[in-house]
Amino acid sequence: MARRKRSSRVLERAQRRLDGVQSIDQKLDAGGGFTALGYQKMIAQLRADISAYNTALSTVDALTNKVAETELQLAEYSERMLLGVAAKYGKDSHEYEMAGGVKKSDRKRPARKVAAAVS
Repeated sequence: MARRKRSSRVLERAQRRLDGVQSIDQKLDAGGGFTALGYQKMIAQLRADISAYNTALSTVDALTNKVAETELQLAEYSERMLLGVAAKYGKDSHEYEMAGGVKKSDRKRPARKVAAAVS
């Protein structure tokens, strides 16, 4: 499942506020180092950070899907390897057990339930 991408209300509000500030004066200086240009740079920085974050999430999603697919392929490969050992050496062989299989003679068989005598 894809991870949810991020957006920012703060960014949207700041962009609207910047539009209003620029309608007053393109180079407004509110004092104390707060300028329209500085505000615009901060907005651009947050926009770039969110974009990088969302790109990273997409990359993680793609890698997650790739890992899951590779796991399935490896599980299939493992099963076929064990079947190959079973075909070559038999399911009751020491080699089959070494490859990770359970020897046929060592398998637990379910015991038959004996009907209880009614007295």
